[in-house]
Amino acid sequence: MTTLDGPMTDITIGELVAEQPALARVFERLGIDYCCGGKRSLGEACAAHGLDAASVARGLAACDGRGGTDDHGNWLLTSTSQLIDHIIAVHHGYLRAELPRLAGLIAKVTQAHGEREPHLAELQRVFAAFRAELDDHMLKEERILFPMIRQLETARGPVTLHCGTVENPIRVMVSEHDNAGAALARMRELTHGFAVPPEGCNTYRVMLEGLHELEADMHRHVHEENNILFPKAVQAEAALAPRG
Repeated sequence: MTTLDGPMTDITIGELVAEQPALARVFERLGIDYCCGGKRSLGEACAAHGLDAASVARGLAACDGRGGTDDHGNWLLTSTSQLIDHIIAVHHGYLRAELPRLAGLIAKVTQAHGEREPHLAELQRVFAAFRAELDDHMLKEERILFPMIRQLETARGPVTLHCGTVENPIRVMVSEHDNAGAALARMRELTHGFAVPPEGCNTYRVMLEGLHELEADMHRHVHEENNILFPKAVQAEAALAPRG
């Protein structure tokens, strides 16, 4: 089903989703990380989850051409500027609206249920740190990294960057993506997979639904950066380097 070279089990998860975005839903169902863990091959990811790689590969091949692409399109086919515009408008816009709302919901639920459920206090702490780092992360991308990538896209010759190479800020952003992924995993663990407890009120339910949606959007967001935008930027810089 893929145009990439080699057996499907040798292809990275990130490459598979970049080529066919609808596969993200399959990996979500299997519990396979396609964003921060996108550099692992399908075979490695399946082994880590105790899945038969050949069976999973056959299932993915059967998805070829079904269901089209997801709502966010195939970003391999667009310019880096178009992808950046999408990330800022869709993902950064979503986070700037949703993070304050979720913070309020978590505070209300913790106040109402925290005495009986002490893990909610940790959820509030993990979310607060996650939010603070993401707020700073988005500013660094929009003010520093993304303008560099746009500059590389339009340049006609070697570009001198104050950070030496675009790979330096990319490494920082990837590290922060890993931190966000770890926080999301901890929030999932603390909420038992976003399951509403029997005594959960409507606010509790809305909070968990919001956290689940946040996780899904962050997976798409980080995938589009780690596995598509950042590799494109590195390739663009390499193409502009003087040939010796």
